[in-house]
Amino acid sequence: MESFFGRFKIASVGDITFADVGHARSAAFEYIEAFYNRFRKHSSLGYKSPVEFEALSQGPDVIAATA
Repeated sequence: MESFFGRFKIASVGDITFADVGHARSAAFEYIEAFYNRFRKHSSLGYKSPVEFEALSQGPDVIAATA
């Protein structure tokens, strides 16, 4: 958990002072859903990110088309 909060502070919040709790929650949600969950490596996916795993499972034709 500590490494998550360290990355969150550096990548998302930094030195920002939020106007209210709603803005802070929105920033946290954006970071977790748009970046952290999509790109962190998951042990259940063979230590690949969900983006890498989906690209590999869709085959080489899809990978070449998106590159």
